[in-house]
Amino acid sequence: MNQARIWLVVKPTVGLPLFLGTVLIISLVVHYSVLSNTTWMPAFFQGGAAPAAAAVAPVTSESMVVASR
Repeated sequence: MNQARIWLVVKPTVGLPLFLGTVLIISLVVHYSVLSNTTWMPAFFQGGAAPAAAAVAPVTSESMVVASR
């Protein structure tokens, strides 16, 4: 671990919960800002209309191209 000496200054019982709490708070702020500043995210969570199925033309023998030698 390249930053091992930090634990000589800060006890792990204090530093780890502080670090993980900071990560949690940043994560919640980012998620809140995404949810409140976009229009597609709430619609995504609510579910939307299923996309219309694309019409596929049937393959006929006239439309097939066969390479011959």
